[in-house]
Amino acid sequence: MDLNTRYPALSDLRTRAQSRIPKFVWEYLDSGTGVEATRKRNRTALDRVGLMPSVLHGEFEPDLSTTLLGEARALPFGIAPVGMSGLMWPDAERHLARGAARTGMPYTLSTVAAAAPEDVAPELGEDAWFQMYPPRDEGIRRDMLDRARAAGFKTLVLTVDVPVASRRERQTRSGLTNPPRLTPRLLAQVALRPAWAMAMARKGMPHMRMLDAYTTSATANLPVTAHVGYLLRTSPDWDYVKWLRDAWDGPFVVKGVMRGTDAERLQGLGVDAIWVSNHAGRQFDAAPATIEVLPAIRRATTLPIIFDSGVEGGLDILRAMASGADFVMLGRAWHYALAALGPEGIDHLVHILSADLKSCMGQLGARDLRTLPKPFLHD
Repeated sequence: MDLNTRYPALSDLRTRAQSRIPKFVWEYLDSGTGVEATRKRNRTALDRVGLMPSVLHGEFEPDLSTTLLGEARALPFGIAPVGMSGLMWPDAERHLARGAARTGMPYTLSTVAAAAPEDVAPELGEDAWFQMYPPRDEGIRRDMLDRARAAGFKTLVLTVDVPVASRRERQTRSGLTNPPRLTPRLLAQVALRPAWAMAMARKGMPHMRMLDAYTTSATANLPVTAHVGYLLRTSPDWDYVKWLRDAWDGPFVVKGVMRGTDAERLQGLGVDAIWVSNHAGRQFDAAPATIEVLPAIRRATTLPIIFDSGVEGGLDILRAMASGADFVMLGRAWHYALAALGPEGIDHLVHILSADLKSCMGQLGARDLRTLPKPFLHD
């Protein structure tokens, strides 16, 4: 099968993924919160960002390399954390860790993934990141950090834009609970997706493996879009960030920043990078698009800026970098690729994004990512 012909774009992988996984899994992966206005706003705002093409630059091969956190990177994108990755495709966390190691990308494991740090440790490359949802208990906090270090994770990411569980109405309507329970309604959906069902039967239904050591099954009073992690986590404050900065001896990133004033204050606390994100529209439906707030955050800090939310191709990566980002992360996209093609989908998505970047850079006359033109906004 010629993947480049059948699946030339991320949208093609998304369409195939929808046909290969049960509806309740699709609704979890693909949905936002509320009426999904923020998710739509991310896409609309990215489309408004224009880049002026340039001519008569002769032949050249665009250089996709960049630098982040003091390290040279061959590619300007990586894998963002996604909770319960292993629900989207069996053993997704290990597949993604292997793919990232193979291509030199950063891979970010979520606290609430279906694999624990110890599970993915054998697959990790040199650029392994651990994303923390903030535990309330200091002992649990220290133990999580120790486990992440021991497994080989070098960069810590604190997610700060989930102070409470969002409602995610579309996910709720699907019937999915945490942990997943296969009701007759959901089993009927599974029966229609034999590849997913057979692979999941071999692997077993996923749950949040890292939290096994800290929790019981007492989740009856939680909303269906919440999970056992909410029994452990707190809504962090500035002192919490200070504590983590002191406790972690590697690069420390704060994810979910949408205000320049917050970025400036975080820089003062010794954070190593700012991650601009609105959680891809999954948390708050009145939030601005991330690309809209990015320039102001760039002006407010000299720290490296990581960007996510709404990215669908190489052109979007260039839009973000021209607007002030140093690096771009994608979350859903890698899971569309996995669900569409299995592990082969990871390498194919790397190819799609890289080819799109080079094509667009050729139109811009940009030999590298440092010579992108200033963006403008379409009316």
